[in-house]
Amino acid sequence: MKTFVVIGLGRFGSAVATELCSLGHEVLALDTDGEKIQKIADQVTHAVIGDARDADVLRALGVRNYDCAVVATGDDVGNSTLITLNLKEIGVHRVICKAQSHVHRKVLEKIGADRVVFPEHEMGLKLAQGLSSVNVINFIELSEDFGIVELDAPRGWQGKTLRELDVRVRHHVNVIAVRDAQGKLDIAPGGEYVVGKGSMLVVLGRSEDINRLHDL
Repeated sequence: MKTFVVIGLGRFGSAVATELCSLGHEVLALDTDGEKIQKIADQVTHAVIGDARDADVLRALGVRNYDCAVVATGDDVGNSTLITLNLKEIGVHRVICKAQSHVHRKVLEKIGADRVVFPEHEMGLKLAQGLSSVNVINFIELSEDFGIVELDAPRGWQGKTLRELDVRVRHHVNVIAVRDAQGKLDIAPGGEYVVGKGSMLVVLGRSEDINRLHDL
Protein backbone atom coordinates (compact mmCIF):
# COMPACT_ATOMS: atom_id res chain seq x y z
CA MET A 1 0.00 0.00 0.00
CA LYS A 2 1.23 3.48 -0.90
CA THR A 3 0.23 6.82 0.57
CA PHE A 4 -1.01 9.75 -1.47
CA VAL A 5 -2.19 13.29 -0.84
CA VAL A 6 -4.46 14.78 -3.49
CA ILE A 7 -4.79 18.56 -3.45
CA GLY A 8 -7.73 20.11 -5.26
CA LEU A 9 -10.98 18.18 -5.56
CA GLY A 10 -12.39 19.19 -8.91
CA ARG A 11 -13.49 16.43 -11.27
CA PHE A 12 -9.91 15.38 -11.99
CA GLY A 13 -8.69 15.47 -8.40
CA SER A 14 -11.76 13.70 -7.05
CA ALA A 15 -11.43 10.94 -9.63
CA VAL A 16 -7.75 10.41 -8.80
CA ALA A 17 -8.39 10.37 -5.05
CA THR A 18 -11.33 7.96 -5.09
CA GLU A 19 -9.71 5.59 -7.57
CA LEU A 20 -6.45 5.42 -5.61
CA CYS A 21 -8.40 4.64 -2.46
CA SER A 22 -10.47 1.96 -4.21
CA LEU A 23 -7.21 0.34 -5.29
CA GLY A 24 -6.24 -0.07 -1.65
CA HIS A 25 -3.99 2.93 -1.05
CA GLU A 26 -4.13 5.47 1.77
CA VAL A 27 -5.39 8.80 0.45
CA LEU A 28 -5.52 12.22 2.10
CA ALA A 29 -7.81 14.55 0.13
CA LEU A 30 -7.30 18.28 0.69
CA ASP A 31 -9.33 21.26 -0.51
CA THR A 32 -10.43 24.68 0.71
CA ASP A 33 -14.06 23.93 -0.21
CA GLY A 34 -15.90 22.24 2.65
CA GLU A 35 -18.67 21.02 0.37
CA LYS A 36 -16.20 19.11 -1.79
CA ILE A 37 -14.56 17.62 1.30
CA GLN A 38 -17.93 16.47 2.63
CA LYS A 39 -18.82 14.91 -0.71
CA ILE A 40 -15.67 12.80 -0.89
CA ALA A 41 -15.18 12.04 2.81
CA ASP A 42 -16.62 8.52 2.64
CA GLN A 43 -14.58 7.58 -0.42
CA VAL A 44 -11.04 8.32 0.81
CA THR A 45 -9.00 7.58 3.93
CA HIS A 46 -8.88 11.18 5.16
CA ALA A 47 -10.58 14.31 3.85
CA VAL A 48 -9.49 17.66 5.27
CA ILE A 49 -10.38 21.30 4.69
CA GLY A 50 -7.14 23.23 4.31
CA ASP A 51 -5.20 25.67 2.16
CA ALA A 52 -2.17 23.97 0.59
CA ARG A 53 -0.77 27.39 -0.32
CA ASP A 54 0.16 27.64 3.35
CA ALA A 55 3.22 25.47 4.00
CA ASP A 56 2.38 25.31 7.71
CA VAL A 57 -0.90 23.58 6.90
CA LEU A 58 0.95 20.93 4.89
CA ARG A 59 3.45 20.42 7.70
CA ALA A 60 0.70 20.10 10.30
CA LEU A 61 -0.93 17.37 8.19
CA GLY A 62 2.33 15.46 7.91
CA VAL A 63 2.27 15.62 4.14
CA ARG A 64 6.05 15.16 3.90
CA ASN A 65 5.56 11.56 5.05
CA TYR A 66 3.37 10.65 2.06
CA ASP A 67 4.84 8.77 -0.89
CA CYS A 68 3.34 11.06 -3.50
CA ALA A 69 1.39 14.30 -3.79
CA VAL A 70 -0.96 15.07 -6.68
CA VAL A 71 -1.59 18.76 -7.31
CA ALA A 72 -4.90 18.83 -9.17
CA THR A 73 -5.45 22.61 -9.02
CA GLY A 74 -4.26 23.09 -12.59
CA ASP A 75 -6.84 25.73 -13.52
CA ASP A 76 -4.98 28.36 -11.48
CA VAL A 77 -1.33 28.69 -12.47
CA GLY A 78 -0.37 30.74 -9.44
CA ASN A 79 -1.98 28.42 -6.92
CA SER A 80 -0.58 25.21 -8.39
CA THR A 81 2.90 26.76 -8.63
CA LEU A 82 2.89 27.89 -5.00
CA ILE A 83 1.53 24.54 -3.78
CA THR A 84 4.17 22.65 -5.76
CA LEU A 85 6.91 24.84 -4.28
CA ASN A 86 5.59 24.19 -0.78
CA LEU A 87 5.51 20.44 -1.33
CA LYS A 88 9.05 20.27 -2.64
CA GLU A 89 10.38 22.53 0.09
CA ILE A 90 8.92 20.41 2.89
CA GLY A 91 10.41 17.29 1.33
CA VAL A 92 7.62 15.38 -0.42
CA HIS A 93 9.37 12.63 -2.37
CA ARG A 94 7.26 12.72 -5.56
CA VAL A 95 4.98 15.51 -6.80
CA ILE A 96 2.68 15.11 -9.81
CA CYS A 97 0.91 18.20 -11.14
CA LYS A 98 -1.92 18.97 -13.51
CA ALA A 99 -1.16 21.74 -16.02
CA GLN A 100 -3.33 23.76 -18.38
CA SER A 101 -0.69 24.83 -20.92
CA HIS A 102 2.84 24.11 -22.08
CA VAL A 103 4.07 27.31 -20.39
CA HIS A 104 2.44 26.18 -17.15
CA ARG A 105 4.15 22.83 -17.57
CA LYS A 106 7.57 24.43 -17.98
CA VAL A 107 7.07 26.50 -14.84
CA LEU A 108 6.08 23.46 -12.79
CA GLU A 109 9.02 21.44 -14.09
CA LYS A 110 11.42 24.30 -13.31
CA ILE A 111 10.35 24.38 -9.66
CA GLY A 112 10.73 20.63 -9.25
CA ALA A 113 7.53 18.84 -10.27
CA ASP A 114 8.42 15.21 -10.94
CA ARG A 115 5.68 14.77 -13.52
CA VAL A 116 3.23 17.13 -15.21
CA VAL A 117 0.06 15.87 -16.89
CA PHE A 118 -2.46 17.27 -19.36
CA PRO A 119 -5.57 15.15 -18.67
CA GLU A 120 -7.56 16.32 -21.71
CA HIS A 121 -4.62 15.87 -24.10
CA GLU A 122 -3.72 12.44 -22.74
CA MET A 123 -7.35 11.39 -22.85
CA GLY A 124 -7.55 12.38 -26.49
CA LEU A 125 -4.51 10.25 -27.31
CA LYS A 126 -5.97 7.26 -25.50
CA LEU A 127 -9.23 7.68 -27.37
CA ALA A 128 -7.48 7.65 -30.74
CA GLN A 129 -5.37 4.65 -29.78
CA GLY A 130 -8.33 2.79 -28.38
CA LEU A 131 -10.54 3.34 -31.41
CA SER A 132 -7.79 2.10 -33.72
CA SER A 133 -7.63 -1.27 -31.96
CA VAL A 134 -10.08 -4.04 -31.21
CA ASN A 135 -10.03 -3.35 -27.49
CA VAL A 136 -12.02 -0.15 -27.23
CA ILE A 137 -11.75 1.35 -23.77
CA ASN A 138 -14.93 1.29 -21.71
CA PHE A 139 -15.32 4.96 -20.88
CA ILE A 140 -13.75 8.28 -21.69
CA GLU A 141 -14.95 11.54 -20.17
CA LEU A 142 -14.47 14.29 -22.73
CA SER A 143 -15.82 17.10 -20.57
CA GLU A 144 -18.09 17.64 -17.60
CA ASP A 145 -21.14 16.84 -19.73
CA PHE A 146 -19.94 14.65 -22.60
CA GLY A 147 -18.36 11.22 -22.76
CA ILE A 148 -17.74 8.15 -24.85
CA VAL A 149 -18.80 4.75 -23.55
CA GLU A 150 -18.74 1.15 -24.75
CA LEU A 151 -21.90 -0.79 -23.91
CA ASP A 152 -23.85 -3.89 -24.88
CA ALA A 153 -26.31 -3.27 -27.70
CA PRO A 154 -29.83 -3.15 -26.21
CA ARG A 155 -31.77 -6.32 -27.03
CA GLY A 156 -34.42 -4.36 -28.91
CA TRP A 157 -31.76 -2.96 -31.25
CA GLN A 158 -30.49 -6.33 -32.43
CA GLY A 159 -31.33 -7.17 -36.03
CA LYS A 160 -32.09 -3.56 -36.93
CA THR A 161 -30.06 -1.08 -38.95
CA LEU A 162 -28.73 2.12 -37.43
CA ARG A 163 -30.97 4.01 -39.83
CA GLU A 164 -34.04 2.20 -38.49
CA LEU A 165 -33.02 2.83 -34.92
CA ASP A 166 -32.46 6.54 -35.62
CA VAL A 167 -30.32 6.69 -32.49
CA ARG A 168 -29.24 10.28 -32.92
CA VAL A 169 -32.78 11.64 -32.97
CA ARG A 170 -34.42 9.25 -30.51
CA HIS A 171 -31.67 8.96 -27.95
CA HIS A 172 -29.47 12.03 -28.65
CA VAL A 173 -26.23 10.02 -28.97
CA ASN A 174 -24.00 9.07 -31.87
CA VAL A 175 -22.80 5.52 -32.57
CA ILE A 176 -19.16 6.03 -33.56
CA ALA A 177 -18.10 2.37 -33.64
CA VAL A 178 -19.50 -1.14 -33.30
CA ARG A 179 -17.66 -4.28 -32.26
CA ASP A 180 -19.42 -7.49 -33.27
CA ALA A 181 -19.53 -10.76 -31.34
CA GLN A 182 -16.37 -11.96 -33.13
CA GLY A 183 -14.42 -8.90 -32.02
CA LYS A 184 -14.35 -7.14 -35.40
CA LEU A 185 -14.44 -3.37 -35.01
CA ASP A 186 -16.31 -1.19 -37.49
CA ILE A 187 -15.49 2.49 -37.03
CA ALA A 188 -18.09 5.06 -38.17
CA PRO A 189 -20.66 2.46 -39.32
CA GLY A 190 -23.14 3.64 -41.94
CA GLY A 191 -26.90 3.79 -41.67
CA GLU A 192 -27.32 0.32 -43.19
CA TYR A 193 -25.17 -1.34 -40.54
CA VAL A 194 -27.18 -4.09 -38.85
CA VAL A 195 -26.67 -4.41 -35.10
CA GLY A 196 -26.06 -8.07 -34.39
CA LYS A 197 -26.52 -10.21 -31.31
CA GLY A 198 -23.63 -9.77 -28.87
CA SER A 199 -22.51 -6.49 -30.42
CA MET A 200 -20.84 -3.76 -28.39
CA LEU A 201 -21.59 -0.14 -29.28
CA VAL A 202 -19.26 2.80 -28.79
CA VAL A 203 -21.45 5.87 -28.37
CA LEU A 204 -20.73 9.57 -27.96
CA GLY A 205 -23.10 11.94 -26.21
CA ARG A 206 -24.11 13.71 -23.07
CA SER A 207 -23.57 11.68 -19.93
CA GLU A 208 -27.25 11.85 -19.00
CA ASP A 209 -28.33 10.53 -22.42
CA ILE A 210 -25.72 7.76 -22.33
CA ASN A 211 -26.94 6.68 -18.90
CA ARG A 212 -30.45 6.26 -20.23
CA LEU A 213 -29.21 3.68 -22.74
CA HIS A 214 -28.37 1.32 -19.88
CA ASP A 215 -32.08 1.17 -19.02
CA LEU A 216 -33.21 0.06 -22.49
